[in-house]
Amino acid sequence: MLSKVLIANRGEIACRVIRGCRELGIKSVAIYSEVDRESLHVKIADEAICVGAGSNTDSYLNLANVLMACQISGAEAVHPGYGYFSERANFAVALESLGIKFVGPPTGAIEAMGDKASAKKAAIACGCPVVPGSDGSVPNETEALAVAEQIGYPILLKAVAGGGGRGIRRVDAPEELSALWKMAQAEAQASFGSGEILIEKCIVGPRHVEIQVIGDSFGNMIHLGERECSIQNLRHQKLLEEAPYADLPSEVRQKMGEAAVRVASSVGYQNAGTVEFLVDENNDFYFLEMNTRLQVEHPVTEQVTGVDLVHLMLKITSGLPLPMSQEDVTISGHSIEARITAQDPDKDFAPSTGLITGWRAPGGRNVRMETHCYAGFSVSPFYDPLLAKLIVTGKDRYDAVVKLQTALQEFEISGIATNIPFLRRLVASEGYVSGQFDTGYVPRFLAGEAE
Repeated sequence: MLSKVLIANRGEIACRVIRGCRELGIKSVAIYSEVDRESLHVKIADEAICVGAGSNTDSYLNLANVLMACQISGAEAVHPGYGYFSERANFAVALESLGIKFVGPPTGAIEAMGDKASAKKAAIACGCPVVPGSDGSVPNETEALAVAEQIGYPILLKAVAGGGGRGIRRVDAPEELSALWKMAQAEAQASFGSGEILIEKCIVGPRHVEIQVIGDSFGNMIHLGERECSIQNLRHQKLLEEAPYADLPSEVRQKMGEAAVRVASSVGYQNAGTVEFLVDENNDFYFLEMNTRLQVEHPVTEQVTGVDLVHLMLKITSGLPLPMSQEDVTISGHSIEARITAQDPDKDFAPSTGLITGWRAPGGRNVRMETHCYAGFSVSPFYDPLLAKLIVTGKDRYDAVVKLQTALQEFEISGIATNIPFLRRLVASEGYVSGQFDTGYVPRFLAGEAE
């Protein structure tokens, strides 16, 4: 087993990994910016090293400083969490050159799946259905118009190196393409350092369903079922995630799981990853992308399978085999995660910053909280607005929805604006309670077209 791990991240995911390390008897090393000096992940780690000033580029994305912290600490391995360096192959290569293990997949798998165009080719090669679209990145607007004409509108412009809902624009007609093309390129360049864009057919009214996979260095690969992630904001960022997808036919569930394992295995994948699909009204599914990291919503899978994904990641990196086969995986109950963010619903969900003056977290049976915040913590404008993840688990979906409604009513944060009031309304809406929603539900709800 590893003896010391550096967590190259901040916030709730850093706290989650630190606790996982402690439970396995592994020493943890936190990194932090000057702004995050009083953050919870710094307080609970065994060691903590400052890596720069407030902004991400000066600290958490400062490659030289993070690598120096790895060497200073004597860490044997680095867990990247999600975001930041988690899907950057150059970071894994740099660690390898220093003799430090990366708690994640091999570099080749990161490269193959980190680029949406090559990921799509890998899916096609192993017989996984894909959304119709361009074969790879589209070089200019003229060719984009030709591709769109061939597959038909509406289309999606998507950043090749994208993720987290950034660099995506829907185009409904040829006259819209030029302006939206420029917007997608600019956002992709700013977010990912690459302005390359690919084009896909926009499947209207789909469900967003993802499969959790995990593999070891001995060639074993399994999946841990699916998560339903269709409740997304206007920028395609997830708000609520569930496991399992209650209305998914068992034969579709099996085929999707098998397809996810094939895709991951085809690139020699190891450790935890997620294969994402779109599911249409006929329950036909299409490969969307693969995230080569731990997902924000991983707790719901843990709740219904009883599997600790962080523990498994650390054990696999230590050289241990998976302790289970596909036949050992069982799903019990239903779990839902709500992302609590520092955003003001009354101001078009603009970020909210400042001092948290009050924090009353919900409790009760089968209520789980992942957070780095507390009363007295100052929310900075430099980072993602995620404050906490509220996870509830019930015997079935209805039970879980009622638990979530109850927990959100209890949850009180004062001093800053949050999305809690909005989430309370959303989870009480008829479409959400009944499960009759798709990826366009939240925009319709905001427009007053869904109740």
